[in-house]
Amino acid sequence: MSSSVPPWHPHSLENRLPFLRRRAALTEATRRFFTGRGYLEVETPYAVPVPGEEVHLRAFATRREHQDGTVEPLWLHTSPEFAMKRLLVGGSGPIFQLARVWRNGEGSALHAPEFTMLEWYRPDADMDSLIAETVEFLREVLPAKVSVIGVATSLAGIERLTVAEAFDRYVGADVLSSEGDAAALAAQAGTGLRKDESWEDLFFRLLLERIEPHLGRAHPTFLTHWPAAQAALARRDQADPRVAERFELFVCEIELANAFVELTDPVEQRERFITDRARRHALSGPDWNLDEDFLAALALGLPPCAGIALGFDRLAMIASGADRIGQVLWLPPTDLA
Repeated sequence: MSSSVPPWHPHSLENRLPFLRRRAALTEATRRFFTGRGYLEVETPYAVPVPGEEVHLRAFATRREHQDGTVEPLWLHTSPEFAMKRLLVGGSGPIFQLARVWRNGEGSALHAPEFTMLEWYRPDADMDSLIAETVEFLREVLPAKVSVIGVATSLAGIERLTVAEAFDRYVGADVLSSEGDAAALAAQAGTGLRKDESWEDLFFRLLLERIEPHLGRAHPTFLTHWPAAQAALARRDQADPRVAERFELFVCEIELANAFVELTDPVEQRERFITDRARRHALSGPDWNLDEDFLAALALGLPPCAGIALGFDRLAMIASGADRIGQVLWLPPTDLA
C-alpha cells in the first residue's frame, strides 16, 4: 500500500508511531534476552566482497575506492552469516547481531529491499536446543497471543513438523523419494508441471501454495529436516543423509526465521558453493568471486554450532499487530509506506 504523502511527513509518521514504539521496545528486550544468556553483540561489515551464495537472492553492488586509486567491487551483504562464522572460528563464543541487510528486487507487505536481520550463533548447540532457545526468546519478547492480518497464534505451545510429514499431510506426496524427479513429484501431488519447471521449482510452489498456509496458525510451527538439496549451509542429518538439519519458523502464517545446524566441513561447503554458483550464474550471469577467505576459516576449524536468521521487521509486525512491513520501518521506501 502506498501513501499519498512521504514517509517523513507528520501525518505518515504519526500513523506509524505506535508500531515504531513497539519496535523500539522489542529491540531493547531482544538485547536483554541475549546478553542475559551470555551472548556477545557484534557488528560486522555491510559492504563485503561476497554477499552470500544463495541462488535466488539478488545483491546490491557498490565499490571501494582505495588510496592508491584502485577500485574494489563490493556488495551489500544479504546476511551477516559468513562474517559471524569467521568470528566463531576466531573464538568469539556465542554471538548475536541486529544487522541491516539488503536484497535487491524485493518489495511487498512482508518484504523490503533493506531490512533488519537478527542472527545468533551458539557453539555446541543442536537443533533441539536451538528450537528451545527460540521458543524462550519468542515468549520473552512477545505477548502470549499474537495476531497479524486476522491470524491469531498462541505461544503456549509449538508444532514440530518435518518437511516430509508436511508434504505427506498437505500434498499427499513422498517428497524424499521423488527428489530430483519433477514428474514423479507432480504425479503424486496431482498437479501438472509448468513449462521448464524443475523439481526444486515445483517443491517451492507446493510448499508456498499448499503447505505454508497451514503453518504457524494455532501455535508457532517449526518446519524441520529439509531435503538435502535445500541444505544450504546446514549439515546433513547423520541418521538420514537424505535430509539436512535445517528448520524454518512460522508464526501467524508468516515465515519468520531460517536456521541451521551448521556445516563445518570446508570440502563439502566448497562443493555446494560451486554448485550454487553455477545455478545462479545460469540464471543471472557472473557476479562475485568464490569466498576463499570464508572457506579458509572453515578449514581452520568452525566449532560445532547452530545458528538462526530471524526477520526482525517481521517480528516487529507480529509484536505490534501491523499488517505490512512498512508500518514498522522508520523511513520505508515510498511504495511500502
